[in-house]
Amino acid sequence: MSDKPFIDNKNVLHLLDKQILPGRRTRLNLHTAKLFTTSAVDVPVIIERSKKPGPVVLITAGIHGDELNGVEIVRQFLARKMNKPLRGTTICIPVMNVFGFLNMEREFPDGRDLNRIFPGTKKGPLASRFAYQLTNEILPVVNYALDFHTGGAKRYNAAQIRIADGQEDLVELAKAFNAAFTVFSSNIKKSYRWTCKKHDISILLYEGGKSIDNDPNITKYGLNGLRRVLKHLGMLKAEFDPPKALNPTVFIKKTKWLRAKYSGLLHVKVDIGQWVEKGEIMAVITDPYGSFKHVMKARTSGYIINVNQSPMVYQGDALFHISKDDD
Repeated sequence: MSDKPFIDNKNVLHLLDKQILPGRRTRLNLHTAKLFTTSAVDVPVIIERSKKPGPVVLITAGIHGDELNGVEIVRQFLARKMNKPLRGTTICIPVMNVFGFLNMEREFPDGRDLNRIFPGTKKGPLASRFAYQLTNEILPVVNYALDFHTGGAKRYNAAQIRIADGQEDLVELAKAFNAAFTVFSSNIKKSYRWTCKKHDISILLYEGGKSIDNDPNITKYGLNGLRRVLKHLGMLKAEFDPPKALNPTVFIKKTKWLRAKYSGLLHVKVDIGQWVEKGEIMAVITDPYGSFKHVMKARTSGYIINVNQSPMVYQGDALFHISKDDD
């Protein structure tokens, strides 16, 4: 492992044993374990530098291998050459969990969730080793980070940014990103977001859509938000100016999960992102035989920010994530 990366007084970036001069583009690799066939599995790191000094922004996706929407957002960002900054540096890692991506699985092959094992260990399990490498090789040079996620287990997330409460810098970045919703959510210990906070990195976590799915609307939301943040930081070239948002992001401080009282077939009656009033019908649960019907009503007013899209549910399954009406 190389020494701690840094930008020296000549604006030369030292990263992964390489020196990257201003105005240069390069693709490096974070090395991970090999496949059983001994084929190397590397995680591409795409770096684009302006000749003008400025912030370093790390843009990541695929920390869970089955979350494709985030991968597509970063792919489009790269394919359209939007990653070439007006000033500063962009570092893009479109697929962090390559092993999970290959298998369309959330976890690493060792069964561990990469997003619960940071900052990792040098000689621990596979996921922990990768977290350690990312934490020590990449994060020390980063000023801002955007991490793209989706919902899991057939639960569809409305386009939303998640930030920790009490950080005004993140509030301003979230306003710039302008997702449909901004949800205040505590940093989970040993998560990637928690580790970025430890390194004084201002990070936005984007959630949208569901796993093993590629949703063009969620991709559009995420890509436009990314462009707005870079414009806010003075890094986006004018040719890539994002469209103006129609409405400001809705800030949500408190949320509640509504769960199924019964098992059965789920018939959802409301739309993702919709405001519902207390007592409004949200879903109907039936049996396959036409003899049972349970009408599920909203127990509180609020915005629906997550919907379970599974056609069948068990008693206790999370069906809706809703904001609380005292926000």
